Amino acid sequence: MATLTLDQLNAASLEDACALLDGLYEHSPWIARAALQQRPFASLAQLKHAMTQVVSAGGKDAQLALLRAHPELAGKAMVDKSLTAESTNEQSKAGLTQCTPAEFEKIQTLNAAYNAKFGFPFIVAVRGPRGVGMQKAEIIATLERRLHGHPDYELQECLRNVHRIAEIRLNDKFGASIARGNQIWDWQETLAQYSDPGFAEQGQLTVTYLTDAHRACAQRIQQDMLSAGCDTVAIDAVGNVVGIYNGSGAQPRRLLTGSHFDTVRNGGKYDGRLGIYVPLACVQQLKQSGKRLPFGFEIIAFAEEEGQRFKATFLGSGALTGDFNMAWLEQRDADGISMREAMLHAGLNIDDIPALKREASEYLGFVEVHIEQGPVLNELNLPLGIVTSINASVRYTGEMTGVSCHAGTTPMSMRNDAAVGVAELMLFAEQRAAMDGDSVATVGILNVPNGSINVVPGRCAFSLDMRAPTDAQRDAMADDVLAKAEAIALARGLQLNLTETMRASAAPSAPDWQQRWETAVASLGVPLHRMPSGAGHDAMKLHDILPQAMLFVRGQNAGISHNPLESSTSDDMQLAVEAFDHLLDQLARELS
Repeated sequence: MATLTLDQLNAASLEDACALLDGLYEHSPWIARAALQQRPFASLAQLKHAMTQVVSAGGKDAQLALLRAHPELAGKAMVDKSLTAESTNEQSKAGLTQCTPAEFEKIQTLNAAYNAKFGFPFIVAVRGPRGVGMQKAEIIATLERRLHGHPDYELQECLRNVHRIAEIRLNDKFGASIARGNQIWDWQETLAQYSDPGFAEQGQLTVTYLTDAHRACAQRIQQDMLSAGCDTVAIDAVGNVVGIYNGSGAQPRRLLTGSHFDTVRNGGKYDGRLGIYVPLACVQQLKQSGKRLPFGFEIIAFAEEEGQRFKATFLGSGALTGDFNMAWLEQRDADGISMREAMLHAGLNIDDIPALKREASEYLGFVEVHIEQGPVLNELNLPLGIVTSINASVRYTGEMTGVSCHAGTTPMSMRNDAAVGVAELMLFAEQRAAMDGDSVATVGILNVPNGSINVVPGRCAFSLDMRAPTDAQRDAMADDVLAKAEAIALARGLQLNLTETMRASAAPSAPDWQQRWETAVASLGVPLHRMPSGAGHDAMKLHDILPQAMLFVRGQNAGISHNPLESSTSDDMQLAVEAFDHLLDQLARELS
């Protein structure tokens, strides 16, 4: 079938345009019809977003009708061959048309339970994030997991999967090329084969600093950089992989980019690594087209950001800013191995670490692409987001101490319950952060030492993590929360002990670099969404010496990260690399 073009769609009558987009949304032509009122479209991304907005504005009844128009996976419609051609193709690609009797029975049982609980069928884009089809086992596992979801969450998750189905069908109609997004996906999939012992055997991804799996990752990235077209690639004195694509010579300075390749324990495949391979795809295209930029392009795969093996974090990027404390070399991991010993075993030259510090005068700036690690872009149905600032943060460990006493014999009015005091503080911290709109506060550790079911808690230990886009906003929130903690302790007859354990300043994006990302995203027809980053990134360290700005890429599964369910689509990766292309072109024009 001949592929469509946007020019054809924009020029067609409304009825003809609706016919061209027939079948995108299962038995729901009203979505395309309403979106087509917004023509002309400059890109498929713009059309895709317009259709998601139509569904969002349609209201819950229309959304439920849309979901209920979809067939069950491996359901009655498949058996009696009444599926649409699009659904037949998709279920076939996932192998659902060749289920064993046991698989078929299990899927039917789960489908019935899901529909009974939520009132609509389970929907998942069976062609998956890469577009080539999920495995049956993965589909069944997803159905089992989501059967336990909250109804509001499942409604939105089904709608997001409906949009993903429509996206893939639209790609097919238009013959959209996402080859570079697929390449980025494949690079990351290959890198994910390396995992630390104890996790690899369980199918879990864990790569901690300078383990065998970590060093294998570095070698794989080194090879990928060379194959993609970097002129030089080396592993430096802290284990960073540094790839350089030389410029034409008109501008001696380089643009610096990159992210980390270590992971948390049982983490995801895209945290950090996406920021290595998106710019590498840019290098690959530059090399294939024989093009040189008027500036050098340096990609760094940072060896360590997560701080999982040793207590120090941002070792890789910190070395570039001169923030590597040589005393860290004596830290020991859980097995008693010092950082010095690990580095020597890896063949790294510790004496060369001070020389890794970059001179700001030799660089134009630092940009980083990163998976969002949160639900915002996913909820907005937006593939990309512009980071305005990496949040300031402060952390405390604390303890409230009261009196342990008998739970049955001590009247409520005569208790000094430490756990209730901390619970009251938790609720206040939640409310105070919500007042700002973009601040967050979390008690992630809560512990009653030697607690017993029939004893009023006399001690309660807790952590407190507070973050905000600016230092002033963070400090105002922290002042209020700490004052409330003192007031709670006084009112409840408790003793309060708080110790500050970490404080990091905000890293606002450099306005000119943020604007370059905004121009790049706008050129794709994607609406701009500006947002702070609540998580820390290597860009925070580079901010100390260089102007920096970040681009976020939407995550799937409600944006979950530091988790095996962390995911993104090759379509969104394609848009990210096209945005990066545009940023490089902008910079080249400015320097010319």
